Amino acid sequence: METSAPAINFKVGNERLVKVTENASRKLRSLLEKQGRPAGALRVAVIGGGCSGLQYKMDLVDGPANRDIMVESSNVRVVVDPKSALFVSGSLLDFSDDLQKGGFKVTNPNAVAHCSCGESFAA
Repeated sequence: METSAPAINFKVGNERLVKVTENASRKLRSLLEKQGRPAGALRVAVIGGGCSGLQYKMDLVDGPANRDIMVESSNVRVVVDPKSALFVSGSLLDFSDDLQKGGFKVTNPNAVAHCSCGESFAA
């Protein structure tokens, strides 16, 4: 008696939700390959906290979870839960090698206030 995993129920979104730059795509593909999950995705979530009230949380995952919205952009997959999607809609995900402010950065048109560290925002 073989039981198959239940199908994951997710939506497919487009780059109007989140768009990935070529730099971010290259870095993301490299990280996923290092972890042995080349078909994986970047999960972008918005959580409470930070000095402006909201902050981003990013994790590498195998793929979408139930109710996620998955966007393919620049040959990589990004998954966002429905609640976070309300906050990140229209965002651009970039990557910088800058020593001080390097890493993945989200440029979010919905953010009305940013803190000086660039890690937190209010919407």
